[in-house]
Amino acid sequence: MTVLDTRALNRATLARQYLLERADTPVRDAVAHLCGMQAQQPQEPFIGLWSRLHAFMPQELDDALTDREVVRTHLMRRTVHLVTADDALAWRARHDTMLRQRVTATYRRELAGIDVDEVAAAGRAVMADQQPRTMAALVRALEDRWPAPPRRVLGELLVAALIPMVQLPPRGLWRTTAGVHNLPLAVWLGRDVDPLSPDETDPTGQHLVRRYLAAYGPAAGADIRSWCGLAGLPAAVKAVREELVTFRDERGRELLDLPDAPRPHRDTPAPVRFLPAFDNAILGYQDRSRIIDDAHLGLSVAGRRAVLVDGRVAATWTVHDDRLTVAPLRPLSAPEREAVHAEARTLTTFLAEDIDRVRIAAYNG
Repeated sequence: MTVLDTRALNRATLARQYLLERADTPVRDAVAHLCGMQAQQPQEPFIGLWSRLHAFMPQELDDALTDREVVRTHLMRRTVHLVTADDALAWRARHDTMLRQRVTATYRRELAGIDVDEVAAAGRAVMADQQPRTMAALVRALEDRWPAPPRRVLGELLVAALIPMVQLPPRGLWRTTAGVHNLPLAVWLGRDVDPLSPDETDPTGQHLVRRYLAAYGPAAGADIRSWCGLAGLPAAVKAVREELVTFRDERGRELLDLPDAPRPHRDTPAPVRFLPAFDNAILGYQDRSRIIDDAHLGLSVAGRRAVLVDGRVAATWTVHDDRLTVAPLRPLSAPEREAVHAEARTLTTFLAEDIDRVRIAAYNG
């Protein structure tokens, strides 16, 4: 079985993630190809799309949100994701059990003795008037029946697990600060969530596996689970296995992939790219060594924005007042510093006209 080293896996990831070459594709299609974008910080997907698409304009994502082509909803790993409307409807039922389990496990003590199905029915009854509500407003409508759990816990149970919700615009629009107003997904889109298939081969899971590999492969089964948070995908993997090709990584793990997906040569040049916080190019794997060193793994889960140099996380970046600052995680060569500075200058034009300085800090070990 062919062994793919870390650099070969890195180049495959960059190609699938539109980070090796920017793509000429509409925003909706890009979000679909990426299987969604992590979006708990509302402005970050704009940066992620700017780094991936030619001539991306923020209004394109604004329009996709207001035209209901993409939505903000809790999905993979119980985090807020930006996904296409079609994917939200197709995938939500497959994620329901995981979403419930993660909330109830997190708040096991606070939710002890509560019938979550009863809470779900009551919450749906409140939202039946099709009026957007904040989480706090929804909880207020139910707190007489369930006064014991903290309001935040009951709210998370309802909004992040029991009722498929969408976070309505203006939340998530460019340079807009807005609170979260929730509406049932089916109401906002005018279509019901697809029911879960009784087929034991898990057709929705098969679709998820194929889509994940197209955007993240080659990858191990543990990587797929880490990305979506679903443990019950073995039947889906087994059903599609004959369609796939297999490799091994340097650790000996079996990697699955689509036969015709791009796997560039390991020496393919990789340009500097600025990534947003919580970018799935990093978080979409259980083994993230293809793109980030073990010593820096904490940065990715802490919401630090990353800079890719030669395809790997080599710096973090921040914006304060009128300055964009890059903090290297390793020594950068003179050509690397020049390339980072050039890409940073382009990014400042995209972010805000009043950012007029770029500073690359010294590496201090």
